[in-house]
Amino acid sequence: MFLLAFAALIVERIFGYPDWLFRAIGHPVTWFGRLISRLDRDWNREADDFAARKCMGAYALLTLLGITIAAALAVEHGLLALPFGPVLLVLIAASLPAQKSLEIHVEAVADAMKHGGLEAGRKAVSMIVGRDPEKLDEAAVCRAAIESLAENFSDGVVAPAFWMGVGGLAGGAAYKAANTADSMIGHRSPRHEAFGWAAARFDDLINLPASRLSALLFVIAALFIDKASPRNAIRAVLRDAGYHRSPNAGWPEAAMAGALGIALAGPRSYGGQMIEARFMGEGGRTELTHDDIRRALKLARAADALLIGLFGLLAWIIWQV
Repeated sequence: MFLLAFAALIVERIFGYPDWLFRAIGHPVTWFGRLISRLDRDWNREADDFAARKCMGAYALLTLLGITIAAALAVEHGLLALPFGPVLLVLIAASLPAQKSLEIHVEAVADAMKHGGLEAGRKAVSMIVGRDPEKLDEAAVCRAAIESLAENFSDGVVAPAFWMGVGGLAGGAAYKAANTADSMIGHRSPRHEAFGWAAARFDDLINLPASRLSALLFVIAALFIDKASPRNAIRAVLRDAGYHRSPNAGWPEAAMAGALGIALAGPRSYGGQMIEARFMGEGGRTELTHDDIRRALKLARAADALLIGLFGLLAWIIWQV
């Protein structure tokens, strides 16, 4: 299973998910999204009380996971029985991690800031974060891009690869489905506070191992980046990770902030509402530029290479056993 994750990471790292394929058939996330929307529409009834909507949200999550796991197991077992099935299986599995697309979207913010100024940077960063772009200055745009890189490296790259290593295609697909459910219904809005409770809590649980591994990868990757500090990364994780609103996002954000000597997170505005939050990497530079985004990308690329190497090593060890 780690061999599948290793091969999928390499393929996605090189090719990404082609635009022509997305236009033709969509993406697993869009497929999960349609099912989640249907369950939300049919089962999240406003006439029900809080407890009933909470129960229906749990049933919706179980239904989503059951359908996803059954379909993935059928595909995996069916393909492994074919002569070139393993190759097709790797290509399908490569749709689950998002190394290349994450890098492209974050690098687009750096390019926009460098060549188009603040307004172009705001527009580019609005594609990857949910905060109010019109309230972001140059440093805040750069900070948002780097935070998105750190958090999405954990839940968009490390987590699907980890669960693919543990449970094959079914494990990776189930993680991706649950993570999509969290992003769609796992927030505290009047409609989804009850119905999305199970999705949010489950997502917190399944992202726990990946967030810690991501922080460790950033710490080690700092050894290979000029003027980055593994020691400061460790110090920032131990001091700041627990202060983040998310039980997981603080780990990779704090590690990246400490490694690069910058401050991430802090107060930000969502939907016109100001959210007070502690800085990750407190004491680091707060006046960031597009050059800091590029340094963060270098750190993430090094961490990604370490991840691929780790999975390759695990696959080799398991193969030998």
